[in-house]
Amino acid sequence: MIEGRELWLFIAALGIGTFGLRFVFLGLVGDRPMPAWLLRHLRYTAVALIPALVAPLTLWPAATGGAPDPARLIAAGVTLVIGFATRNVVLAIASGALTLFGGLALLG
Repeated sequence: MIEGRELWLFIAALGIGTFGLRFVFLGLVGDRPMPAWLLRHLRYTAVALIPALVAPLTLWPAATGGAPDPARLIAAGVTLVIGFATRNVVLAIASGALTLFGGLALLG
């Protein structure tokens, strides 16, 4: 367990770091237009974040002790196919969720 003094020092350091990161973009750069090359790269942030969050939960789920699960793999495949076919993120996520719930009910 962390001692009280070290804990508060750590919390303060995290707060200063978080403030610093936000201040760089909002305080220092906020009143100037961003370069086109940076805006082009920032467009891919959301596209990279969702797979980075979902892939470990699909390939090494904690519910199965880290072993791949057919229901989750099938749901990921359905999500990818629907997403590519319709270009609709909400429909892809909803179809993947329904497939996952159905697969878990059928396959256990």
